[in-house]
Amino acid sequence: MTTAIPGVRLNDGTVIPAIGFGTSKVVGADGEAVVRSAIEAGYRLIDSAMRYENEVEVGRGVAAAVADGVAAREELLVTSKLPGRDHGYDEARRSIDGSLERLGLERIDVYLIHWPLPRLDRYVESWRALIAARDDGQLGSIGVSNFTPAHLERIIGETGVVPAINQIQVSPILPRHEWRAAHAELGIVTESWSPLGGRRGLGEDADAVFAQISDAHGVTPATAILRWHTQGGLVPLPKSSNAVRQAENLAAFGFDLTDDDLARIAALAKPVDPDFDPDTHEEF
Repeated sequence: MTTAIPGVRLNDGTVIPAIGFGTSKVVGADGEAVVRSAIEAGYRLIDSAMRYENEVEVGRGVAAAVADGVAAREELLVTSKLPGRDHGYDEARRSIDGSLERLGLERIDVYLIHWPLPRLDRYVESWRALIAARDDGQLGSIGVSNFTPAHLERIIGETGVVPAINQIQVSPILPRHEWRAAHAELGIVTESWSPLGGRRGLGEDADAVFAQISDAHGVTPATAILRWHTQGGLVPLPKSSNAVRQAENLAAFGFDLTDDDLARIAALAKPVDPDFDPDTHEEF
């Protein structure tokens, strides 16, 4: 049995689950079944992107879960994201239309700009397109992904609209304290991608610490890591195609890390580079 998932209120009044299901690399014939399995396990926030090339599978998985009575459509929040190739006002509006069609939805519940691509200098235009699409009813909550505090300052300054979410890479070894503080000051919720460590993992020292912490709490190391995220006010987006692990990850609310646990985890932070630099990453 999974623990009830608490909600996190966005600055537009929408309440999202405090943990979501990531779908990067969830593609192909099994993609629909994986998404449906996640919903059956208890996930209600499903994170996709046009760049993942799985919007069709995600939409079908959501539709199957709704048709089978696993969850009502209004319980589910589906996220997608604008790819770099579609930066610009008109381009972004067309991209949103395409995502709606592939997902089979009348409205995308959460929609983000995937990467700023500052070299193109079009992310402000794209943000204006998201605002317009939200006002037209095509989108629910709108936000960004991989935006630095400087990028956030610019779009807010030029449009007056504060993103509801910034989805960034966060883990115990890459805690991003300064970015999270900027988000908190602006009222932006931080979502964590690669919450379990990303391509590099967390390293042997962190693995040993979380093995001990998880053993003390009777959970898996992944669950302990996700509890670090949720206890710190982050919304992590773990991904797994395994139904057992999907359920284990949702156990991140059945216990609290102690002050000693948190101090040991804080000592793991180190000056590591993120997998991708938002100022230079070319995502198309």
